Amino acid sequence: MRILWLCIGWVALALGLIGAVLPVMPTVPFMLVAVWAFSRSSPQLRDRILNNPSFGPAIRGWQERGVISRKAKLCAIGAMSAGILFSLWLGLSVRVIAVQAAICAAVAVFIASRPET
Repeated sequence: MRILWLCIGWVALALGLIGAVLPVMPTVPFMLVAVWAFSRSSPQLRDRILNNPSFGPAIRGWQERGVISRKAKLCAIGAMSAGILFSLWLGLSVRVIAVQAAICAAVAVFIASRPET
């Protein structure tokens, strides 16, 4: 099982690092998955992520207090809104856009309801 957790951790870490560079991919959710998987397979890798000056504070804040920074909230909700607008611009089916908008709205409500740092 340790190898499975390591693989999940490395894949999540890679996706998180890609998300740090690409504006359309999230970073912290993948880092949360990486920390979770590494906590079951490699405490040293988990600690390296938690102590990282870029990602560590946001991950620790979520784990310890369930907080999301205002900047992260605005970026996440803005990206979801942009995705819906992009779908409209592409002329996708109204049903597809409605499902996308409903899911994004539910996620946005959850994000907005979290305490801030």
